Amino acid sequence: MTQVPESRAAPCGADTVSTSGSATPVRRGVTPQRRARLSSLVTLAGHVLFDCLAVSLVVTTSVAMVNDDWAPAELRVLFAEVWIYTFLIATPGHWLLPRLGQVLPRARPAVGWAAFVGTLAGISATGAVAGTFVVFALNLEPGMAFGWLLSRSVQLAIVLSVLVGVIHAIVILLKERLHDVEASLRTREIEYERALKLATEARLAALEARIHPHFLFNTLNTISSLIPSAPARAERLVQRLSAVLRFSLDSHEAGRVTLEQELTVVRDYLEIEQARFGPRLRYTLDVPPDLSAVRVPALSVQTLVENSVKYAAAASRDGGDIVVRVRPENGALRIEVSDGGPGFELADLPAGHGLDNLRGRLAALFGREEPLHVEHRNGRTTVSFQVPA
Repeated sequence: MTQVPESRAAPCGADTVSTSGSATPVRRGVTPQRRARLSSLVTLAGHVLFDCLAVSLVVTTSVAMVNDDWAPAELRVLFAEVWIYTFLIATPGHWLLPRLGQVLPRARPAVGWAAFVGTLAGISATGAVAGTFVVFALNLEPGMAFGWLLSRSVQLAIVLSVLVGVIHAIVILLKERLHDVEASLRTREIEYERALKLATEARLAALEARIHPHFLFNTLNTISSLIPSAPARAERLVQRLSAVLRFSLDSHEAGRVTLEQELTVVRDYLEIEQARFGPRLRYTLDVPPDLSAVRVPALSVQTLVENSVKYAAAASRDGGDIVVRVRPENGALRIEVSDGGPGFELADLPAGHGLDNLRGRLAALFGREEPLHVEHRNGRTTVSFQVPA
């Protein structure tokens, strides 16, 4: 015969769950809903206690300062009466008004304020009526007529409650508006910093795009090939390459440079390319000396020259002649670069092309709808633009 062990009794207040004949105690804990409800009740009690103490002290102290003939016993009775009235008004007010505040933002401002003031007046009147009954039941005002006390209590409660409640609501609204403004300013600041970051990244990308990797690689290969046979020329090419790179990186900050500075970097660039192509690349700079101080967009002439080198000299077995000419025209300065390469039309330029980017820069600077001009004559293509003299 098998003896069945006695099961242990579950502790008092615990539930048991039976599985295969055994009982497992399950303890009940405080649910999040109960914890939230308890927290709300504690908060409500704290607000009501604070209101009762603050209002009672303020009223009693004010009366004592104004009326010197009030005895301490009378002040204690007044303190108790104010506490009763405040408790009966503040308790439903702190419970109901926050719930009303969740609905009011959906209504129009006039309707919301009317509902708020009406509810506050109703709570005050109801609390004043209940407080008057309590005061009379406790015989705190012996010999006082009930109707007179009731009327004065209701009037005073409505006026004070509405006044304090509206001021309190305005303060809360101002705090919320201030918080919204601060949040908006923080959001704008973050967006501004993000835009600055993007602009910086775009600026670096634009600067890097001006220095084509193929140009660097080809120049370095040319310099490498010249070092054994012509080290002095290789050294000069290194200096010219350094000048071109420095000018390219600084051109964004400069915006516009003098024509002399622009032609210096153009000459350095052509000397580098001429070391690469040899006699296949020939160039002429036809610029009057008295125009060297005119300011032009940085890398504008160099972009036109680079385009001619790529599509005229480099694309032809016989190379090509590139002519840079600057001349006054109708109170402005016309800058043109011509070559013997195949012609093209501005409408055919792909987005992001060097000439397309230059066209956008010139349009932004000088406000012309089509700042570049292309002309085909006698087997040569000339690209030109104007700048203020």
